[in-house]
Amino acid sequence: MSKKFLKNIEWSILICVGILIAIGCVALYSATQSTEHDELIKQLVWLGISIPIVIGIFSIDYELIIKFSPIGYGIMLVLLVAVLFTHPINGATSWFIMGPVSIQPSEFTKIFVILALAFCISKIQEEGKSEISRPSKLGLCLLVVAVPILLIIKQPDYGTAIAFIIATMFMLFASGINKKYIIVSLALIVIILPLMYLYILPDHAKTRIDVFLNPDLDPRGSGYNIIQSKLAIGSGQLLGMGVKQGNQTQLGYLYPKTTDFIFSVIGEEMGFVIAGLVIVLYVVLITKIIYIAKTAKDDKGSYVAIGIAGIFIFHMVENIGMTMGLLPITGVPLPFVSYGGSSLLTNLILIGLVLNISGRRKKSLFIE
Repeated sequence: MSKKFLKNIEWSILICVGILIAIGCVALYSATQSTEHDELIKQLVWLGISIPIVIGIFSIDYELIIKFSPIGYGIMLVLLVAVLFTHPINGATSWFIMGPVSIQPSEFTKIFVILALAFCISKIQEEGKSEISRPSKLGLCLLVVAVPILLIIKQPDYGTAIAFIIATMFMLFASGINKKYIIVSLALIVIILPLMYLYILPDHAKTRIDVFLNPDLDPRGSGYNIIQSKLAIGSGQLLGMGVKQGNQTQLGYLYPKTTDFIFSVIGEEMGFVIAGLVIVLYVVLITKIIYIAKTAKDDKGSYVAIGIAGIFIFHMVENIGMTMGLLPITGVPLPFVSYGGSSLLTNLILIGLVLNISGRRKKSLFIE
C-alpha cells in the first residue's frame, strides 16, 4: 500500500468501529452471565475471523471487486432460495445451521446487492448521466434489488428487506435520478403502507405495529419487550446501574438481550453517558462515510459508499428507536454491538469497502 493510500484513509472510521465493538463486548459480557459467556466467546471468534477478510477487502482495488460482484450476487440469490427450505427458527427460515455455527445469507447479500447495484448504475450511465432516469433502465436497477428483497420477505425478514430499500433509495438519489421519481415514490409509499397493513402483513407483524402504538394493549404478551426495554433504559439514568448490576438485564426481563435489545442493556448498566456516546459514534461514522461518498474518485465508489451509509443509518435508527419504543420492533441488530457472527462479518466487510474507497479518492464526483 502506498503512503498516499494510507494518508487518504479516514482512520476515524476505524476508531469509531473499534469503540463500538468494545462497548458491545462489555454489554455481551454482562448479558451472558447465565450462559458462561457463550455468545461473547463466539462474537470474539467471529471478530478474529473477520479481521483477515477485511484486510483482504481493504487491499484489493474496489473497482475490481465491483467488476466481479455480479458473480457474488448470483451466488447469494441461490443461497436465499436454498435457505427457504431449512428448518424454521422462531418462525423464520433465515439461517443455515452447521453444528454450533449459524450463517444468515441475507446479511452477506447486503454487500453484493450494493456492489451489483453500483455496477448496474455505472454501466447504464456510461451512455450518459441522464440514462438512469429512463423507465427501462431504472426498472433494471430496481429488479436487481427487488429479487433478493422478495426472497428475504419470504423468510420472513422484514427488517433486512427495509434496509435494502433504504440503501437503494440513497444510491438512486446519488445517481442523479429525476426528482419526479422521488416524488412519485413517496406518494406511493403513503398509499401502499395502509394497504399493506390491511391486506398483506401477517398477523404477528400487525400486532407489532399495534403494540408499538400502544404497548399497554398487551403488556404481558406482544407489548412486554417494549415495556421492559423502556424500563431498563430509564432505570440506567446518567451513569447506569453498573456492569452485571442491571435488574432487567440480569433477571431475564429483556429478551433477546444480546441481539435486538443490546442497547437496552447498555442504557441500563452503563447509563445515558455511554448510551449517548454510542449514538454519537454512529453519527460520526455515518457522516464520515457520506463524506467519503462525496469525495470518491469515481461514481462507482460514491454509489457503494452512500449505499453502505444507508444500511448503517437504517440499522442504527431502527434498533435504537425500537428499544426506546419510538419505532416498531423488527428484529434488526445494532451494527458492531449486537451479537451475531454473520452481522459482524458483513458490517466489517462494508467498513473495509468504505476504507478501500477512501484510500483511493481524489476529488468529488458526487452528483449535484
